[in-house]
Amino acid sequence: MHKILTLLLLTICLVCLKAQSQPLQTDSSIVIKKTTDFEVDGEGTAANWSATEWLNLTLQNAPHQKQPDRRYTTRTKVLYSENGIYFLFDCEDKRLTSTLLEDFAPLYKEDVVEVFLWPDTAVPIYFEYEISPLNHELVLIVPNLKGGMQGWLPWNYKGDTRVRHATSAVGPQKKSMAAVEGWKAEFFIPFSLMNPMIPQIPVSGTKWRGNFYRIDYDQDPAYYSWKKTSGSFHEFQKFGTLIFE
Repeated sequence: MHKILTLLLLTICLVCLKAQSQPLQTDSSIVIKKTTDFEVDGEGTAANWSATEWLNLTLQNAPHQKQPDRRYTTRTKVLYSENGIYFLFDCEDKRLTSTLLEDFAPLYKEDVVEVFLWPDTAVPIYFEYEISPLNHELVLIVPNLKGGMQGWLPWNYKGDTRVRHATSAVGPQKKSMAAVEGWKAEFFIPFSLMNPMIPQIPVSGTKWRGNFYRIDYDQDPAYYSWKKTSGSFHEFQKFGTLIFE
């Protein structure tokens, strides 16, 4: 009996030690692995992406809307370097509902993926980035004061402060209303762009809040998210936690 109890205690200790050695990852948090900087091509071909796993986005209700019948696979990967944070989105689709052909247009009215980053939870101000299948972008800083929101566009948006971005289509053509099997978006957000929102450049153990979204307009709009909200993507209190490895 003594030997059996000893073996049981040793097994429990080993399991606990193994659990402590694993990076924290729950339904409400993800661990972002560190990488060296690399170029984005819109297809995610950089070998760096093999260091991390896909994170699935799921269908959710939009305000005053029932969930659409269709469910397209939507997933993302995230990495960070000393200079910024990388995202790769992979979106199953049937049609590129994308007719807005300029940056800083209201891209959320058509097919789009979106990233919300809230580095400093002491203030209700966060960063929002949107990109369309045709590689047009919308960059915003959003003060959210008691539900009153106003998006502000970046000033002096050039050089090293610009987001590097590219998209690709899984199909014969990447053009407005084209029939496809899906599309991808890859982009790099430099930390310098979010200054002074960032209290400090992230290091191992730094925690941000954030959320990732997609809107698809094949028929009725379909809304996808990592952390579900009650409808509005701007419910920052429901963001998940990003833990920098």
